[in-house]
Amino acid sequence: MSTPQKGSRKGGGEQADKYTEFVSRGLGRDLAKRLGLPQPAILRRYEPGAPLVEGPILVLGHGTGADAVAAVLLEWDQDVRRHATPKEKLGAIVVVLDELAHPDQLSAPIRELGASVRDLAKNARVVSISRPALIEDAPEVAAARNGVDGVVRSLAKELRAGATANGILLANGIPAESASAMAALRFFLSGRSAFIDGQFLTASSTGTGTDGSQPQHDWAKPLEGRVAVVTGAARGIGAAIARTLARDGATVIVVDVPAAGDHLAQVANEIHGTALQLDITVTEAGARILDHAAQRYGRLDIVVHNAGITRDKLLANMDAARWDSVIAVNIASQLRMNKAFLASSHFTQNPRIISVASTSGIAGNRGQTNYAASKAGVMGMVRSTAPLLAAKGGTVNAVAPGFIETDMTAKIPFATREVARRLNSLQQGGKPGDVAEAIAFFASEAASGVTANVLRVCGQNLVGQ
Repeated sequence: MSTPQKGSRKGGGEQADKYTEFVSRGLGRDLAKRLGLPQPAILRRYEPGAPLVEGPILVLGHGTGADAVAAVLLEWDQDVRRHATPKEKLGAIVVVLDELAHPDQLSAPIRELGASVRDLAKNARVVSISRPALIEDAPEVAAARNGVDGVVRSLAKELRAGATANGILLANGIPAESASAMAALRFFLSGRSAFIDGQFLTASSTGTGTDGSQPQHDWAKPLEGRVAVVTGAARGIGAAIARTLARDGATVIVVDVPAAGDHLAQVANEIHGTALQLDITVTEAGARILDHAAQRYGRLDIVVHNAGITRDKLLANMDAARWDSVIAVNIASQLRMNKAFLASSHFTQNPRIISVASTSGIAGNRGQTNYAASKAGVMGMVRSTAPLLAAKGGTVNAVAPGFIETDMTAKIPFATREVARRLNSLQQGGKPGDVAEAIAFFASEAASGVTANVLRVCGQNLVGQ
């Protein structure tokens, strides 16, 4: 029961975008430029040991929040600028807008941002830090804060050469330099966020220790000592998630149906984890996962709900079997398993739940009323589960993939596939690892103040928000 964006291990199911490879160098680049064809860039993706950002980081903003964010970046050994140097190539721009109170206050910092956009290097990052507009805000305050949304999403569509623009929202009055906001900033600056564009993450709590200090994190092995389970892990995105969690230090239990047993065993052996053949729609699925984790490792810390199916049909032709099977696998199984996890004494140490949703659940898709209902249901479940996990020091989030290069998308007719690849701001499809990196961030201790988010991993696909 693997996700619909299905593939297999790198070098097998992960599909190459030969057009992007061709126009990224030499004759291909010159030809695309002369003909006015799309010129997607080879994206900077995360590699252990690679620099967080390739080039100086310009921090814009004139309040105490901007000064504090710049200080944190310096603690991370980054090359920080507080004022732009003409024609100096920048690895990132961070614009801190946490004190906005009126739309008039947008002009100066945003024009300052615009003056430096041409100086961004390839695969650069732009990240805003602001506050969400709330119903209790004064109209002018809400207008200013919501204006940041329009700026970031529009700028993301203007950037080129693999650069992205994303935002961090500071909920509950937390300071710009809070640990949870800085964890989100580090994620957006890094290669882990390569295929995330025009999106916002909400930091809901400070994420600091009981004494108010910034916690120390192992950024190289953020999941060291944690026990995770990934459903639908035999192939494709699920297998990529399992590999990424293991790379980051987690011990991983991979789960899939018995029919996928051989592939599941291969993944488990590769990451030195364990395999559990299981139909997640059975009533006792949650209990069986908990028993396996408790017997092998004594506890369970991270749950990744990745398993999913499609049974596409126009609604007028939809039968009960197609509808019910998709709901059963994609959402009902998660609800039932979560109840078992939340009731267990083995799932209490700052637990994490991350679900794989879909952009279809946000914007809808022809012939997928059942699938879209299930994935929209996942998003609703995530938001309502957050308070239940908070008492345990836990979080729950979702990722919503867009067009991901896998075995399934490789079967789409050529012309349709090429159009689908180019219908996002980065003008290319994502990789299974892009989804896995977002999940690994949500699973980390650094993201302890980040909950109830639905993060699109779609290159700012031109559907929905």
